[in-house]
Amino acid sequence: MLIEGKEIVVRGKFPRVARVRAEYYEYVSDAKSFVAELKRSGTTADVLSFLQETVDRTPRGDFYHEVESISVVPITTFEHWWKKQINDKTRNMVRKAQKAGVELRPVEYNDEFVQGIVKIYNESPVRQGKPFSHYGKDFVTIKAEHSSYPDRSEFIGAYYKEELVGFVKLVHGRGVSNLMNIISLISHRDKAPTNALIARAVEICAQRGVSCLHYGLWSKRGLGDFKKHHAFERLDVVRYFVPLNFRGHLALGLKLHRKAADILPEKVVDVLAGLRGKWNARKRMSPQPVTGQ
Repeated sequence: MLIEGKEIVVRGKFPRVARVRAEYYEYVSDAKSFVAELKRSGTTADVLSFLQETVDRTPRGDFYHEVESISVVPITTFEHWWKKQINDKTRNMVRKAQKAGVELRPVEYNDEFVQGIVKIYNESPVRQGKPFSHYGKDFVTIKAEHSSYPDRSEFIGAYYKEELVGFVKLVHGRGVSNLMNIISLISHRDKAPTNALIARAVEICAQRGVSCLHYGLWSKRGLGDFKKHHAFERLDVVRYFVPLNFRGHLALGLKLHRKAADILPEKVVDVLAGLRGKWNARKRMSPQPVTGQ
């Protein structure tokens, strides 16, 4: 379904929540107009949820809102990030990639590069303790999925002996650049390609005068530690929830729009995440989950 040119996805059972598929890359500009058109479309959704732009963190309008925590690096200059925002261990990991022979370079989005992505994605069915959503996808699917926003995207590849061992896709927006994809081969983890790719992304943002590098939601445990080591900080942005019918009003009143992880105590979530990781590793008969480094 397209509303004002933006693809909408609807997920869940109660409530059924509609969102812009490309959140953090596309935003709702006129909320009242958007809600009205969505209702006219005959949608089955009970609630519309949408984000305010990252650079605008003051709630606007009359809709109910909550905060969503994301991971960002505040950037002034690359030198400041290198000398002041990260520690010696992280600097050494970035240097390690260069010493190991990993070469970073801009990449043209072509079939050869996509074949390299396919190889990386099909290395393991489990990453970060859960099934990896891109595992098993074919060339055509992956090529289509990564072709978005060609006018404001750039790819950086990490190569070892001319083999693609990691890559990052940066999507530039208003006052912020987004790490849409960043991943490396687990088998080359000892060469720290992901650390080097983060550093190059920060350098690119600094050169473009971009003050904020965004990398997904605020994370905990392994991936969260990895982000913190590279100077990612927690930033709260505004998320709106708009009931579209009686079911939507009821669900919001009962707080049923929240995920279980947002309600349960943190210690319980940590235990469940650990059990999930062990279960997935055993079920898939794959290497132990990695932390993203």
